[in-house]
Amino acid sequence: MERTTLDGTWTVEVVTGPGESERHRDPIEAVVPGCVHTDLLRAGRIPNPFDGDAEAATQWIGDTVWRYRRTFEWSAPDETRHDLVADGLDTLATIEVNGIVVATTANQHRSYRFPVGHLLRPGTNEVVVTFDAPVPAAERLSALHGGELPHVNHHPYNALRKNASNFGWDWGIDVATSGIWRSIGIESWSGVRIAAVRPLVDVDGTTGVLTAHVDVEHAGSTGAFAQAIGSAPVTSAGGDGTVGLEARITVAPHRASAASAGSGTVPPGRAASRPVVDGSATVRLEVPDVAVWWPRGEGDQPLYDVRVAVGDDVWTGRVGFRTVTLDTAADAGGAPFLLRVNDRPVIVRGANWIPDHAFLTEMTPERYAARIDDAVEANVNLLRIWGGGIYESKDLYDRCDELGILVWQDFLFACAAYAEEPWLADEVEPEVREAVTRLSPHPSLVVWNGNNENLVAYAEWGWRPSLVGRTWGNGYYRSLLPSIVAELDPTRPYTPGSPFSFDEYLTPNDERNGSVHIWDVWNRLDYRAYADWQPRFVAEFGFQGPPAWSTLTAVVHDEPLDPDGHEMLVHQKADQGNRKLADGMRGHLPTPAPGSAWRIEDWHFAAQLNQAHAIRFGMEWFRSRTPDNTGMIVWQLNDDWPVVSWALVDHAGIRKPVWYAVRHAYQPVLLTVQRGSSGAASSAGALDVVLVNASGAPVSDEVTVSRVAFDGTVLESSSFPLAAGPADAARVSLPEALAVPGDAASEVLVVTGAGTRTVFDPAEVVDQVFAPSPLVASVESTADGARVTVTATSYARDVSLFPDRVDARARVDEGLVSLLAGESVVFTVTGAPGIDTAALAGPLVLRHAGQLRA
Repeated sequence: MERTTLDGTWTVEVVTGPGESERHRDPIEAVVPGCVHTDLLRAGRIPNPFDGDAEAATQWIGDTVWRYRRTFEWSAPDETRHDLVADGLDTLATIEVNGIVVATTANQHRSYRFPVGHLLRPGTNEVVVTFDAPVPAAERLSALHGGELPHVNHHPYNALRKNASNFGWDWGIDVATSGIWRSIGIESWSGVRIAAVRPLVDVDGTTGVLTAHVDVEHAGSTGAFAQAIGSAPVTSAGGDGTVGLEARITVAPHRASAASAGSGTVPPGRAASRPVVDGSATVRLEVPDVAVWWPRGEGDQPLYDVRVAVGDDVWTGRVGFRTVTLDTAADAGGAPFLLRVNDRPVIVRGANWIPDHAFLTEMTPERYAARIDDAVEANVNLLRIWGGGIYESKDLYDRCDELGILVWQDFLFACAAYAEEPWLADEVEPEVREAVTRLSPHPSLVVWNGNNENLVAYAEWGWRPSLVGRTWGNGYYRSLLPSIVAELDPTRPYTPGSPFSFDEYLTPNDERNGSVHIWDVWNRLDYRAYADWQPRFVAEFGFQGPPAWSTLTAVVHDEPLDPDGHEMLVHQKADQGNRKLADGMRGHLPTPAPGSAWRIEDWHFAAQLNQAHAIRFGMEWFRSRTPDNTGMIVWQLNDDWPVVSWALVDHAGIRKPVWYAVRHAYQPVLLTVQRGSSGAASSAGALDVVLVNASGAPVSDEVTVSRVAFDGTVLESSSFPLAAGPADAARVSLPEALAVPGDAASEVLVVTGAGTRTVFDPAEVVDQVFAPSPLVASVESTADGARVTVTATSYARDVSLFPDRVDARARVDEGLVSLLAGESVVFTVTGAPGIDTAALAGPLVLRHAGQLRA
């Protein structure tokens, strides 16, 4: 097979729409893969949509029809078939080759293949792709098919098979894009080609079992087979419905992982072959003494190279041998949501993943690696690929395979009703079949999920009266999707939605059954209300905070800076977001007196700090309920632009204080202090110490609990043994001498053991009495930044360093450290050689919670 790439330089021009001004009339250079926004930005035709209030100034782009065009030289290779292959078109596209329409497409989430050999000519050829304006198209399709179905936000994104968050979200910018967003080219081939491979795995004792499903296409076929992965017949030259070739499959340890996984001596699997009949073959291989793939923290991640050859065509990939099940069977407490890998229960410590850039083609392998490293270093063991985004790049799944990060994959339906009539349904099935097939090799993928919040929206958001009998997607979630998963990937569990209670007679968001989303806390309650929940599994919960100071001020230019400034509110997409931020701090952090205002620097630090406190409180409460609670997935890991949001890591890649809170709360072995076994409703003064074990081995240790005054005096101390098996927890109630402080405003509870430490503050920051200047800092320069040593002369809560205020390139390894009197912490600053070391000890760079009391 030969490939003539069409990636690279094209032109893009306005066809019709608001872009038909003199300024935008002439074609500009375009880069493929890419999108029209980045082309316009590169050409200097638009301001950066992320900056200031430029989002509004660039709305016309999504209302405009765009045409991409390029020429290429063609000298037909000595092959029978020539196919135009487009890996990603965004979204409603008309493709022409040499002036002849080849096809129209209507799905960003699919790839396409069309025979074009009859249209190509020796010498210069032209390919043109015209994209309908996405915003008017969504509105037009909605009107054509009975009016808008329920959806969140302001555009009817549910009328298109397009990245939903591309139309804006409560954390996302509205930049409805058009463009050739993945690779495009012409593939020339003869005989047969491998259309798809699904290498499904199992483990039988010590033997790995690979069942490889191979689909092929014959060069003499019509090309329809390439449009939908399945078992369409392939006609051979003899016309008897078979292909006189064999699928030859081999399996061997992946060299890159063999050393780290200790699997270099694992013998390769036996090669196998089988005739390909009617366009598909299924071949079973056995790998004796297989090295099993484990989630991070449970074992190693050995990977095996798989090579499939049919004729001269070869497919290569990797697999990891493991089993996965999801236990949702009813029990005395309701129904669990318990993931098991290799029959071992896994306590999920997850994070929700959204597209990491509003312009998808700006994502690079390096950016994916950095975000996944952010997850790994925060002790995250699962990423949920949220249904309002995309089926992600191979870069993400490969990295998760290598690092043992589990992946929960939503199908792409989110917060909306979706029509089930052919005008939309005809796109859904091939999209889902392609996604399941493409992602099936990845051992990290462990859950398929039907949708995000659509079932609970139908039950609780008032959809039913407005639908008046119209379809809304239920047939997808309860029939089509599970049937495709059962057919193409029966090795992984499927859940109809998130949240879901696994019982037709329960609301989908029932806390004692299945998975729940907890948003009442952010929207209207004090974060201590997390302790009023007793969920079996939390698939979404979160609390907002602003991005890093340098990230925010790079795009917000209000004079003076103000939380409610015009540009600041452009970068706050949540409904009444700033009011909820202010409400969330009340009772926890100092707030300005009536008629006065905070400095913007203090507002920024307080909002970030409160986000961290809220999430840590919720996480530790949920984890303390192990094993009744089997995990959680915090909303959200990342941002797609610079914005006030629920993210742990902002768009510039800077870890917010909440990231450090999550890293602590997600320790595999955690010591946490809880207000009695019944949470917020427990009696005053009752405290439990809980040892939570999410490691793969039993944990036991002598745990020491001390009441310590802010000046370092130990007021009371006691030790006792605690032991917890894997995926379990153990608790002990503290005696009154430890549980009840003498003066909550000036002492803390310190719990140490099992290789970790927790400092519990019996009072909120607003009520604590801190020393006015409890920190002494020394700074030394390093080749890549600086080292800052901070020592506490009195208790200092949530000591953090914000070096990006000095140099936006700077990153720091520690944060949110509570220091007892006499203790020290070293902050290592990297990425900023030559940074101003004196500035690193300044009061707006080196911060602690007590500053908010000043």
